[in-house]
Amino acid sequence: MPRTLPEPSVDSFDLTVILSALADPGRRTLMGALYRSVEPIDCAILVERAGLGLSNPTISHHYRVLREAGLTRTVVEGRKRVVRVRRDEMETRFPGLLEAILGTPERAGAPSSV
Repeated sequence: MPRTLPEPSVDSFDLTVILSALADPGRRTLMGALYRSVEPIDCAILVERAGLGLSNPTISHHYRVLREAGLTRTVVEGRKRVVRVRRDEMETRFPGLLEAILGTPERAGAPSSV
């Protein structure tokens, strides 16, 4: 049965923590790739797409920081971890923040920039 890893509630989002999480270039790259994908994606596939070349423990750390900041939601399905951006929650709390930092996400049918 899938389970969601712990994450902060929308009411407890802290702008300083969010900006600190996005200040790291590796996390910003991961977040940008995830933000552009629109749909939830397997963590391992996302790392391949982002092409960071970092160790597994470093990647795990980056995912945890993004999740604990409230930027992402991670669901564990067996050995697979599926991650997605908490778009609606972020937009509710900090309208326009993710788009300002990460750009416009791709939509179905829109041309890819990759």
